[in-house]
Amino acid sequence: MNFLVNDSSCHSNPKSTDNTAAHDFVALVGSPNCGKTTLFNRLTGMSASVVNYPGATVDYMVAPLNKAWGTGLKIVDTPGTYSLFPKSPEELVAVKVLFETPHLGIPRAVICVADCTQLSRHLFLLRQLKEAGFPVILALTMGDLAEKEGFKIDPVRLSEALGVPVVPVDGRSGKGIPELLTTAEQLGGTTIPKPLTTWTFEKQWKELQTIASVSSLVRLTVPRTDAESPRQLTRRVDRVVLHPIFGILFFGLIMGGLFSSVFWLASPIMEIISVGFDEAARWVTGFAPDSLWADLAGNGLVVSLGAVMVFTPQIFILFVVISLLEDSGYLARAASLVDKPLSKIGLNGRSFVPLLSGFACAIPAMMAARTIPSRKERFLTLLIIPLMSCSARLPVFALLLGFLFWGKPAWQPGLALAGLYFLSLLFGAIVAALLRKRLKIEEKSFFILELPVYRRPNWRAVLKSSHQKTLNYVLEAGPVIFTLAVLLWAATTFPKYDAPTPAEKLEQSFAAKAGRFIDPLMEPLGGDWRTGVALISAFAAREVFVSALAVVFRVPEEDENSASLLGRMQQAQAKDGTPLFTVASIWGLIIFFMIALQCMATVAVARREFGNWKFPLAQLVGFNVLAYALAAGVVQTLKAIGIN
Repeated sequence: MNFLVNDSSCHSNPKSTDNTAAHDFVALVGSPNCGKTTLFNRLTGMSASVVNYPGATVDYMVAPLNKAWGTGLKIVDTPGTYSLFPKSPEELVAVKVLFETPHLGIPRAVICVADCTQLSRHLFLLRQLKEAGFPVILALTMGDLAEKEGFKIDPVRLSEALGVPVVPVDGRSGKGIPELLTTAEQLGGTTIPKPLTTWTFEKQWKELQTIASVSSLVRLTVPRTDAESPRQLTRRVDRVVLHPIFGILFFGLIMGGLFSSVFWLASPIMEIISVGFDEAARWVTGFAPDSLWADLAGNGLVVSLGAVMVFTPQIFILFVVISLLEDSGYLARAASLVDKPLSKIGLNGRSFVPLLSGFACAIPAMMAARTIPSRKERFLTLLIIPLMSCSARLPVFALLLGFLFWGKPAWQPGLALAGLYFLSLLFGAIVAALLRKRLKIEEKSFFILELPVYRRPNWRAVLKSSHQKTLNYVLEAGPVIFTLAVLLWAATTFPKYDAPTPAEKLEQSFAAKAGRFIDPLMEPLGGDWRTGVALISAFAAREVFVSALAVVFRVPEEDENSASLLGRMQQAQAKDGTPLFTVASIWGLIIFFMIALQCMATVAVARREFGNWKFPLAQLVGFNVLAYALAAGVVQTLKAIGIN
């Protein structure tokens, strides 16, 4: 089974490992954007994130080789690094993995991955690995791009010049991988590599001269086609994409299209899933209409699971579009575009990837923030990541916007969803701007970015990766939803489970009695105890809010017009007989969910990343109090101006 290692011990100083473990694994090392993670995915069959942005891989990954390659070696994918003298947290992790890998020991061999089109720069790392005493293989990637540029690298002459095996590979097609693995199995150092002492300026200059002469010696000219080279095409596209005006407009269109597509592309599939689960619930309860077990299975488990599963197409599409932006090379351009605006609030372009990752999940986004060298900018980024609208909020927003735009074309809620994502960015920017002067950390900031050439995305890898991420979401949310569904069903069913009508059973239930304690708190939000129970349930996982409402409102009922959760919400009434869910109350819930920090797993990860409880607890209390106050203010303001 493939697995991901997220080992905080990389930041400690473990003792050197005995060389007896040296034959267990092969380490992949290389600069950002050299094709290292793509090669790792091909070797292991794993769908690790491939991001065309320096430092996106912040944890080392370990996986056994795919059985198709016929060997039992493990592969370790290290974070991207330019040298063995670390200047950022991710480079530090890469160096520690090489010299002090917990549980694994010393690598049998190190595969140094280098981009043919950037050979002079990437060979610098190889020279350091060789001097440190590692058995090294040079894996050359991007050979197809080099030939389109009019040259190729002679691996035989390069091997003779460097004194290491050289194997051209293609991580996408698998070309060259058998030769690479055969070479790795034949290597095996007998000495323990030692960390390098700092290279002097003279040493670095001498190495650069050697690398330059080697690069020119092994570079062969090949006939060029009449087609435009990738680098020429990249320069032409960048004239528009990186333009100070048109680039921003293009960025806005891309982001708006991303979030709008989440609605209009997923709408037909969501309808099929919704109808399917509703019919399944009726089918289950129909076996024994008066049985508690049938009621639990149908109205408890099937309904609550369906209320979340109906939104998986939207989550899948979100992952697909973000992966396409990463794989194509546009993500790095977007980072450079937002660098200047981010600098106004105390951040820089390196914060863009963690913030964008926050739209999927705050937990990996906080881990990705380790790539930010500046401690102050890293802390600011960590502080506002929970304000990014993660995929767990997506089912809630989809439900609430579905209510507001009931019967309207799919592009309207899609456009509104895009607006919410931009609003979360704006709110995060405001919070960062307010907090930047409160952080007593004075550091100089710099932003250096390598822009890769544009490449056609690998659809197979994108779809596989997005499918795996969506599946992980379902598997992670499933146990929580299952447990809370049982508890909520019991709370809304007992003690008067034999009441003559569902309404009487609900009114006399434990949930109703408990909910009346929080009823006064819900009044400013335009809700009652039922929305309060669902809101509290959301602190276990935001998406549980949807399934909790489905249980509380007993979806589905026999009446055809109340078969869906949206239908039940349309019919729900407050104590005075007025509609419970109105435009004002729905906007109040949207504002609350946009700001509130309800994910306890995020709080736990924030504790690790900050190194203390001060900031995570301030986030937990501050964001939730602010969310309640702003939501109540929005509801009351809308009511005051007649929008209800």
